[in-house]
Amino acid sequence: MSSIFSKIVAGEIPAYKIYEDEKVLAFLDINPETKGHTLVIPKIEVDKLYDLDDETYTHLMLVCKKISKNMDEKLGARTLWKVVGTDVPHAHVHLTPLDPNWQYGKTLRLSETEFKELQEKLKLS
Repeated sequence: MSSIFSKIVAGEIPAYKIYEDEKVLAFLDINPETKGHTLVIPKIEVDKLYDLDDETYTHLMLVCKKISKNMDEKLGARTLWKVVGTDVPHAHVHLTPLDPNWQYGKTLRLSETEFKELQEKLKLS
């Protein structure tokens, strides 16, 4: 059975994409902890990050670095990297721009307009 992330990769479920290449997809989390909270996933469905082949793992981490630097520039916030590994059975990294009001485990409710504005602000080519 495909994970929700594989369905996003396949285009079956919409997402606010901010980066995509042949191996990796990054999109805004729909239940963000802070504005700009992004998920970076490999396009291949692998449950655990450490089960990725070395090339894909390295590429994914380099993309996380690139997105984090962009978040720092565009949002003026350091980025927390989290690998949880239990919420969705598809390897992924959470990139959460730190906010002084951030509370671990709390989520924000953003409007579609707010998501689209963040998507445009953070989109990389």
